[in-house]
Amino acid sequence: MVKWMFLTAIAFLIFMTIMRFVFFYHFAPVGSSFSSYLKPFLLGLNFDERIVCGFVLFPFIIGNLHLYYNDKKSLSIASIIQVIIMAIVMGLLLLFMHKGHAAPMTMIGIGIIFILIFIWLFAKKSCSPFENRLSRNIFKIYFLIISFLVVFFYAIDFETYDYLHERLNATLLNLMGNASISMRMVWETYPVFTLILLILLFTILLFSLINRWFKKTNNSRYNGTILSKFIIGFIFTLLLGIGVFGRLNQYPLRWSDAFIFDNNFKSNLALNPVQSFLSTIKFKNSTYDIKKVKEYYPLIAKYLGVKNPDSTHLDYTRYHNVPAPADPPNVVVVICESFSAYKSSMWGNPLNTTPYFDQMCKNGIFFDRCFTPAYGTARGVWAVVTGIPDVEFPNTSSRNPAYVSEHSIINDYNGYQKFYFIGGSSSWANIRGLLTNNIDGLHLYEQEDYTSKPIDVWGISDKNLFLEANKVFRQQQHPFFAIIQTADNHRPYTIPEEDRKAFPLKDFPEDTLRKYGFQNNAELNAFRFTDFSFETFIESAKKEPYFKNTIFAFVGDHGIRGDAGNMFPKAWEADGLTTQHVPLLFYSPSLLTPQRIDKTCSQVDMLPSVSALAKVSFTNTTLGRDLFDTIPIDVPYPNKAFLFDPTIKQIGMVTDDFVYIHNLLTGQEDFRSAKNNLTLPPASSTDKKALKQLSDAYYETAKYMLLNNKKIVKK
Repeated sequence: MVKWMFLTAIAFLIFMTIMRFVFFYHFAPVGSSFSSYLKPFLLGLNFDERIVCGFVLFPFIIGNLHLYYNDKKSLSIASIIQVIIMAIVMGLLLLFMHKGHAAPMTMIGIGIIFILIFIWLFAKKSCSPFENRLSRNIFKIYFLIISFLVVFFYAIDFETYDYLHERLNATLLNLMGNASISMRMVWETYPVFTLILLILLFTILLFSLINRWFKKTNNSRYNGTILSKFIIGFIFTLLLGIGVFGRLNQYPLRWSDAFIFDNNFKSNLALNPVQSFLSTIKFKNSTYDIKKVKEYYPLIAKYLGVKNPDSTHLDYTRYHNVPAPADPPNVVVVICESFSAYKSSMWGNPLNTTPYFDQMCKNGIFFDRCFTPAYGTARGVWAVVTGIPDVEFPNTSSRNPAYVSEHSIINDYNGYQKFYFIGGSSSWANIRGLLTNNIDGLHLYEQEDYTSKPIDVWGISDKNLFLEANKVFRQQQHPFFAIIQTADNHRPYTIPEEDRKAFPLKDFPEDTLRKYGFQNNAELNAFRFTDFSFETFIESAKKEPYFKNTIFAFVGDHGIRGDAGNMFPKAWEADGLTTQHVPLLFYSPSLLTPQRIDKTCSQVDMLPSVSALAKVSFTNTTLGRDLFDTIPIDVPYPNKAFLFDPTIKQIGMVTDDFVYIHNLLTGQEDFRSAKNNLTLPPASSTDKKALKQLSDAYYETAKYMLLNNKKIVKK
């Protein structure tokens, strides 16, 4: 069984490698040499190997299922254990699919397959294709189907790239909604007969090779001991499992790992169309309603201050042009993990968790009514980098290959070095694709790039992350833009042993903790450690020459749902604002005049605002606004933030005066004061209607922008 599965895997790898060469020689830019594309080929082989291991792992495990009976015609203990283990594995797989938001019909289909496998096993006593005809036929049918699908996917992928210059993805399934028109378009556009013949030919060739190797293996089977067979089978299963994972790493090999190269063709060359299709199938319905987008365009254009509205081409572009300063300031953006407003010192939490950051806020420009568009770190990073609320449901936009090309204001930092620091791996949530594919010349620092040792699943500690970044900053001879993404204020709430002396832990009674927003002392101390890390960073930076000419921007990635007590109106708890209310601070003692601003704003406003402070000219194509723009906008709610709760698919809007939310699944609405707990007067129903319209407008526009905010290629 091992030999045949190994040879079958080789057959698929040979086919995929040949197809990658065909893809390269047909689509490569003029003048391309194979030597310059060696790395994409090797990465592509890695992607192919992952898919192929997935093809053979499941049948290999099934083919080794046997039932043995004792003299009393009862199942042997080994067989009973085998059946129990298989049942547990199948149950865990279904649970994993459920947590991965698999469609109910998909889970039902997989469940039926599992039941049929058990029926097959008990009927024939063995699932090995070498021991009975039924098993042999099932295996041959399986590999015939797989062979056909692989060849079919490559054929469709070839034509897709030829037409759209993007690899195969599951959005093509949406064409089935207009099947007759789509089929006619295909018939009139593509050499259908030629494609069918080629698909059949290569399917026959591939399957014939697999079938031939089956016959050879069947004639020369290994006759070792049961123990040796078990050891060989176990090692082969382990190797296949590692192959499916794709690498020896914390995260599996993902499509976003292909977007590390200096041009899009190299990234596309590395991709495997089967993986591209499977990675996008859960996103096939990620789209927008163009009629609604155009309906709401005048409203959105007015709120964004678009000078030349164009509802035909849906142009949201605004230009911020300023003279370049003689000494451009550096910009350091810190995305702060789970930085809930109500848990921190700036709003008077009696536990005083962030005294140092509180002092920074008093010496910087502090917006105390900033809200993230959504809950979740990946969604927060997306909003900061792109300026678009991540309204993808139920997954995040960073996981959707269709959104891999996004314009970011960061690319307008001409002449700047660009850095991104993360304590762990950027493969988390596929965030690597967003960063490396869209930020030109980005220097991405991850766990393996530091001298500091990792302390938990999130990599090195935040304190050491800041110090590692500081070491890089002090070496720079040119202006730089950097993002530092923290993680320690997250389970498992690890406090490094090396810092226990400088950072003594605090211990409060449970009732005190819960009264002021914390579940336990571990969470409280992790929140405090964030402040300790900020202090370590800023005090170290103050000793460096770059500090005086640097603007630091701190913003929470999201908050945490909880009881804000009497610190905020009841809307914070009733409408879930605790999950989205975060600090926004612009800090530069030498460059900025301190002030505390209580105007409602959004996380998406951070990047255009800090860029304006740094006197960087930029092109803004998304929903963020410059908070320091002195030109007033004639709209009813100039200070507002869009809200999206992905856990229950709820949208809304918060302003200086009101909170409006609307659950898109149940239709339930809530409208109340954002200033106090007083009941709103009947006249405010007009505001409710207006905020409902504004919420819908932002939601529909965000969905549109996710697919249409393409990266601007500079000439």
